[in-house]
Amino acid sequence: MITKINGVINRVLDEEIRLQVGAMEYQVLVPEFVRRILQHRHGEEVSLHTTEYYESNQSQSRMVPRIVGFLHEIELDFFELFCTVDKVGVRKAMKALVRPIREIADAIQRQDSKWLTSLPGIGPATAEQVVATLRRKVTRYAFADTPSLDGADKPAVVGANGSLIEDAYHALVNLGLSPLEARERLDKVLVGGATFGSVQDMIMAVFKQ
Repeated sequence: MITKINGVINRVLDEEIRLQVGAMEYQVLVPEFVRRILQHRHGEEVSLHTTEYYESNQSQSRMVPRIVGFLHEIELDFFELFCTVDKVGVRKAMKALVRPIREIADAIQRQDSKWLTSLPGIGPATAEQVVATLRRKVTRYAFADTPSLDGADKPAVVGANGSLIEDAYHALVNLGLSPLEARERLDKVLVGGATFGSVQDMIMAVFKQ
């Protein structure tokens, strides 16, 4: 399986880019939020984290191999997690990801089903299913610092692993903070670049602010 691909952007289409890799041109499917970042970068070299799947073409009775690409590995991780929701396949997930993963993960964490229905292809029932399935699994993505829509790359948040952030978030909520306040306070200590070895260390840093 191709997990990473480097090449020069030849074309940016509605749902894909064409990437020149040596003598070969690859079709790489990208969600809308990635397409917007790449749309003005024709002729530039990019590196994409990728996954592959086979798409059924019933009219021709054959399986077509597809490559899906993202600028950051954490975006790919979130996409694969999103696809685990019942009745959300690869195509529906691709269509839905029109906003950066941080915004979508934040809405899931807030259990904001109404906001999620603003995503293409996500109706009320699917939004509720997304929240029920993922709300305890998306904390690290809600803190992810990924490329902005103008294409400027930002450094990823560092200093703690995803499970530590998740545990600290739930601990702060249990201490009486609202979900939004807990996320904002954790965001501040993580962006500072400090290293944390335990949930207690992270909680202490939050209340020292």
